[in-house]
Amino acid sequence: MALLHRAELRPSKLELLVGWLPGRSWFAGAAGAPVTRVAAYRFDDPAGEVGMETLLVRAGEGPVLQVPLTYRGAPLAGAERFLVGTVEHSVLGRRWVYDACGDPVYPPALAAAVLADAGQAQEYFEVDGERQVREPSMTVSGSRTDRTWPAGPADAVVDGDPTLIRAGGAELALVRRPVPADTDAVGAPVAGRLTGAWPGQDAPVLLAYAG
Repeated sequence: MALLHRAELRPSKLELLVGWLPGRSWFAGAAGAPVTRVAAYRFDDPAGEVGMETLLVRAGEGPVLQVPLTYRGAPLAGAERFLVGTVEHSVLGRRWVYDACGDPVYPPALAAAVLADAGQAQEYFEVDGERQVREPSMTVSGSRTDRTWPAGPADAVVDGDPTLIRAGGAELALVRRPVPADTDAVGAPVAGRLTGAWPGQDAPVLLAYAG
């Protein structure tokens, strides 16, 4: 489960993405245009230290883009090229925000969703000692396979659409511009898929797959 805080962020996550997204090879939309949130889903960090949130956003009138982020309380050593920026959290203090594809906590969580249909984290607030669950803004669905993700850090992260995460001969592909799941968007056999849908997008779209 993902504990959320009723807090203010400066800059906001979306404001941070206004400056970061146009530098990505897979960006589509108007550079400098306001970034709007379409939907989001989260994964759990087993250690409870790192926040993992995947945002579905648009820049101006551009297409939906998938941006997984991790939130850390200290810089991640060796991950400078994946740093999106820093924000000031009114409850937790300074947070370092990373492109999750380059954060070691993210690939195992994504693999569990793709290969074992582990699903998304349930989100909740604690109010006066009571847990208040927040309804998800979208649904995700994975495959059920007998494959697992290799232990240890990724061997390589290749930015692009899809962004490829490789480890121990296995590969995960994160689709940056989600496409209808019922089309042959991959063009090759896959071991598992993660699809998602949200209000206004009732037909599932492809979010990620395993090669």
